[in-house]
Amino acid sequence: MFAKKLMIGAALAASLTSSAAWAQDPVRIALVAKSLGNGFFEAANRGAEEAAKELGNVQIIYTGPTSTTAEGQIEVINALIAQRVNAIAISANDPDAVAPALKRAMQRGITVISWDSGVARDGRELHLAPSSNELIGQTIIKLAADELPEGGEVAVLSATSTSTNQNIWISEMNKVMDQYPDIKLVATVYGDDLADKSYRETQGLLQTYPDLDAIIAPTSVGIVAAAQAVADAGKIGKVNVTGLGLPSEMAGAVESGASKSFAIWNPVDLGYSAAYLAYELATDKAEAKPGAVISIGRMGSVTLDDANEAAMSTPFKYDASNIEEFKTVF
Repeated sequence: MFAKKLMIGAALAASLTSSAAWAQDPVRIALVAKSLGNGFFEAANRGAEEAAKELGNVQIIYTGPTSTTAEGQIEVINALIAQRVNAIAISANDPDAVAPALKRAMQRGITVISWDSGVARDGRELHLAPSSNELIGQTIIKLAADELPEGGEVAVLSATSTSTNQNIWISEMNKVMDQYPDIKLVATVYGDDLADKSYRETQGLLQTYPDLDAIIAPTSVGIVAAAQAVADAGKIGKVNVTGLGLPSEMAGAVESGASKSFAIWNPVDLGYSAAYLAYELATDKAEAKPGAVISIGRMGSVTLDDANEAAMSTPFKYDASNIEEFKTVF
């Protein structure tokens, strides 16, 4: 009888120990970038790590392909499924191509959200946009137009031709082009978020359109490459480079005059918000459904629309008046 009690006690102790160990397992959130080595996503990862520290017992797995391809992201997603992470938060290179892999992840109980660049609705639970698409589209053309009071020629240097967010922003920009009748959009080219290709595409624009007045690059890689190409071509003061970029990477271009101004939301805040949302869903503290109000920590909360989408904040303009203040921040 005594031996039996000992066995029962040992089994109970083992069970409690096992439960305690399980309770201590961290919530593993994979932050999937469009590509590694991109300053925007590295800044977002800093924000995700901040959220993890604040939440406690959270592990951020920062990952992504080496190039901006859907195929590379699919390989990453499959590896994360095999690792049995708790959540995947992805900025997609292609909204449709990555969806099947993400659907498999959800079928295995993994929380999936998209952020920055969205995923087809059946491939994620919710999408967090950095700002409203309308505001971003309106902002990028206004940045160029404000420096061209008499009008002129502008071109767009985008990321990939399948990039969800880039295409939507350009579409929203085109919707308001009639507000700038003296501004002519002459071309849209794609640098694939690669510095060398973006540089070459800019060179091509400068050669093909000798009267070009501005280049709009709604990509943090493209805008830096375009500014460098304009400087190297001796076109500072003739061609203004604007769009979306990081203060730390664009400070030199603003100081040289290659860029009069640009805009961006804080990528640190975006990564923080994405990680926080993924945690809320993965731990069943919130449910992704239209009308849901979900906490994003120090950023407040977001309300999901009918497509389970939400926007974080409006873009902020950077120029010579404030670049010194922000260039060491992100």
